[in-house]
Amino acid sequence: MLNARISGLASYLPDDILDNEMLSKMVDTNDEWITTRVGIKERHILHMPGKGSSYLGIKAVEKLFKEYNVNPDDIELLICATSNPDYRFPSTGSIICEGAGLKNAYSYDMEAACAGFIVALQEARAYICSGIYKKVVIVCAEKMSSMVNYQDRSTCPLFGDGAAAVLVEPTEEQGVGIIDGVFHVDGIGREHLLMKAGGSAYPACQETLDAGEHLLFQDGRAVYKHAVTNMLTSSLDIMKRNNLTADDVAYLIPHQANLRIIEAVADRAKFPMEKVLVNIEHTGNTSAASIPICLDEYKSKLKKGDKLVLTAFGAGFTWGAMYLVWDL
Repeated sequence: MLNARISGLASYLPDDILDNEMLSKMVDTNDEWITTRVGIKERHILHMPGKGSSYLGIKAVEKLFKEYNVNPDDIELLICATSNPDYRFPSTGSIICEGAGLKNAYSYDMEAACAGFIVALQEARAYICSGIYKKVVIVCAEKMSSMVNYQDRSTCPLFGDGAAAVLVEPTEEQGVGIIDGVFHVDGIGREHLLMKAGGSAYPACQETLDAGEHLLFQDGRAVYKHAVTNMLTSSLDIMKRNNLTADDVAYLIPHQANLRIIEAVADRAKFPMEKVLVNIEHTGNTSAASIPICLDEYKSKLKKGDKLVLTAFGAGFTWGAMYLVWDL
């Protein structure tokens, strides 16, 4: 039976770093306040004028192709997961294809906020298992700084810029690759986490600009509560469906939103923190890119056959979990 596996993985972070000390000169905050509440020390920021999420995505795709000796002409599909497209149209995926030299690939954008990577992975798996495509690239590219309100001390410390690219291919080997996924959405989340203006409901105008409605708004308490509950339940659901315990799983890889959320999920799922992959301290929350960036950072620790649980939660609300058996 045909299955899909991750056969390549690379990530890109911009060189410029915004650390907590620098941030404290921009807004009323300090290193202790930020570190205690969210566990973040620094985040990478793309400062190049006129460059958006596609620039980050192109860099990640180029690294992927170089590290794994991939011919761009062989790629049949590129799925771009982003909440920060360069433009409302054309698609950021089409810009990445052009910039990275993909001449034969179809491409589209998909938006599932911070859950974008695992949703895109499920899509790639479906294409491959159906036989439609054999070589699919997922690129998660997020210039989060483009939507951050740097006058809001509750949200501006959270987010950083970055991208990751993953190659997904078929495998006939049993028991490895992308095994299972569970996904949920609940529209109750709209009022708690959104960018109010700039879409068709509230088009851009002077009033929306003056009100700061083109920047990210988050009700932190509501998001924290739902994130912990839903990342936990989806992780437990995927484990139960596949007869797994925390002892069976090599690593839990959660969306890097907030260290306190990660710790709460791990504790309630009975994962010791040494079995939880975390890099939020030096990346911040990179939305859809956070899980693959974290995976890339730790991929030297992973070995074939490792059982992994990935879980994410984002605006919508949209959330879920995936079960992978590592084969890279």
